[in-house]
Amino acid sequence: MSAVRRQLLRTASGMSVARITATRALPHLVQHTSRSFTSTSASNFTALRTWAKAAVAKDIRLYSAQAYPSHNVIAMPALSPTMTQGGIGTWQKKVGDEIQPGDVLVEVETDKAQMDFECQEEGFIAKIFVSTGDKDVPVGKPIAILVESADDVAAFENFTLENITDKSKPAPVEKKEEKKEEKKEGVTVSQTSSSPVNDHVRASPYAKTTARERGIDISLVKGTGPAGRVVKEDVDNYKPAAATTAPAPPAPAAQSIPTAYAPQSATGNAYTDIPTTSMRKIIASRLTESKQTVPHYYVTVEINMDKTNKLRQVLNNSSGDKYKLSVNDFVIKASALALKKVPEVNSAWQGDFIRQYNSADICVAVATPTGLITPIVANAEAKGLSTISSQVKDMATRARSGKLSPNEYQGGSFTISNLGMFGVSNFTAIINPPQSCILAVGGASQKVVPDDTTESGFAVRDVMEVTLSADHRVVDGATSATWLQAFKEYMENPLKMLL
Repeated sequence: MSAVRRQLLRTASGMSVARITATRALPHLVQHTSRSFTSTSASNFTALRTWAKAAVAKDIRLYSAQAYPSHNVIAMPALSPTMTQGGIGTWQKKVGDEIQPGDVLVEVETDKAQMDFECQEEGFIAKIFVSTGDKDVPVGKPIAILVESADDVAAFENFTLENITDKSKPAPVEKKEEKKEEKKEGVTVSQTSSSPVNDHVRASPYAKTTARERGIDISLVKGTGPAGRVVKEDVDNYKPAAATTAPAPPAPAAQSIPTAYAPQSATGNAYTDIPTTSMRKIIASRLTESKQTVPHYYVTVEINMDKTNKLRQVLNNSSGDKYKLSVNDFVIKASALALKKVPEVNSAWQGDFIRQYNSADICVAVATPTGLITPIVANAEAKGLSTISSQVKDMATRARSGKLSPNEYQGGSFTISNLGMFGVSNFTAIINPPQSCILAVGGASQKVVPDDTTESGFAVRDVMEVTLSADHRVVDGATSATWLQAFKEYMENPLKMLL
């Protein structure tokens, strides 16, 4: 029996594959072969080697520097329509953990919120490529490797992005040297001509992508990988020669941002540079685009809040702590009803056409620690004040903790931004494209206004200012004024909202 074991070890070590992955392979072979062969039969040993090689090739998983067990690559997801890159939050799973469909894999910072990325595959985490706190991870970049068996996890300990084969791109056609391909366990290794001309350069897909993003001619990069292959580290370390290669031009956005003033202080640091989050970058990009491309104009009106304040007080006193209405709840309801009266305002610019919505889906601006987010009260015209109140409170709480789902803040047909609770009397807001309007709501203050019903001819009223920002491509001035009249009518006669 010991001779059989020694012969099996020699047979296995002489194979062309790197090694047998499972430690149970040899005992398994010995158990089945020792019953039929003895250590004294040369002919039987020849048969043993032949059978062992066939069994290993058929039943045992093998891997080498170029071939790995079957695996799935998990890429950075796009968790919102406008997301092109994101940040990595806390990993909920680590290497070796089992994954079931629906398990939260990692928290991802999108352009709108911090969201949970739920994995829809089952298996085991074999490799993680990005760490908690990493920023600006492009959508589609590999972030982890998933395998079917826990026994395969160890095989990926030294696995890198360079080992990932991009099967979606056709390999370049070589004219001088015929391409050879070798396939092992679902991983393709291509050997092509070494002609260092543009796309014919031997380079990993990730190195090519990085070079293209940085404006680097990859044919000028010296490769340090196998057979002179260019890898990502070569692109990272590449420095163009001053005489032959011009530096890549800076991004347009960087050219338009002046260098900030950096004061000197004798007592210590005079300022702190705070890294921008993905959400803040998207806010900056979209609002800059809106202000530069959308023809804004502004219409302001004053609202007498006496009746709304009295009705609000009565309803809250009689609610039995079931709800607590705010002024903003009345503003949302009145806006939705006014949109049904003047549907031209409930529209979006689409270039070749204007899309007019049949329901009032009101976006409510909510300030969070990472930036502004706008949860949506869908079909607000059909909801009661108490329903609107509870929904807004719930979504605002989850928005501040980053727990909103994408369908709760993506879309909407009209936006309300209310700064009245901060003591702001009036302001103008920037339109959120493709919407055509946004309502800026200030706080109420007491004003002396003309009143023919009083003996003095004037009275002190609670007055609130609202300003409608409108897109002149969609909404004309008269249309905005008509909408504000309808809004004012509902706010100054709030019982009409209840009909």
